[in-house]
Amino acid sequence: MNELDRSIRDLVVDHRVGLLDPLFQGLSYVGSFGIVWLLLAVAISGFSWSRPWLWTRVGAAILLAEGISGGLKEWVGRDRPPVADPEPGTLVHLPDTYSFPSGHATVAFACAATLALAVPRLRWPLYGLAALIAFSRVYVGVHFPLDVVAGAVLGVGIARALRMLAAALRRSAPPLPPG
Repeated sequence: MNELDRSIRDLVVDHRVGLLDPLFQGLSYVGSFGIVWLLLAVAISGFSWSRPWLWTRVGAAILLAEGISGGLKEWVGRDRPPVADPEPGTLVHLPDTYSFPSGHATVAFACAATLALAVPRLRWPLYGLAALIAFSRVYVGVHFPLDVVAGAVLGVGIARALRMLAAALRRSAPPLPPG
């Protein structure tokens, strides 16, 4: 699998289209720290009085995704692509952390899934944005494809776990007094 992973990464990086470089650099930066997802959650919440809590759930997804992916990076210790093969160069700053799983992909898919579970009619654009952010990390040269696939799966799992936790908390909450 490692050879296939490297081969796909090389195929993507060796066939970059210069015109698309700024797009994927921008997507890589936009995906940093989950800020775009918080802004989307606030915007969606603003258009619906029934979801004022959405930004808090997205915030929790970001914190969990960052924490879990960061812990897994340290545990697995997989070097980023440029460490083993510095050519061609990256299009963005090379992070100091390890590569597996992709934190950008984990956060993007955790947030996209959290938002999609709350607003199903937006699921395809949300997952599309998450996929573009995840792919951007391979395109700019700082991740292997398996890193982003693992991050995507992990992110969706985090969103589903958060939803189950929220449902369990709602069931166990004492009923509100009449009035």
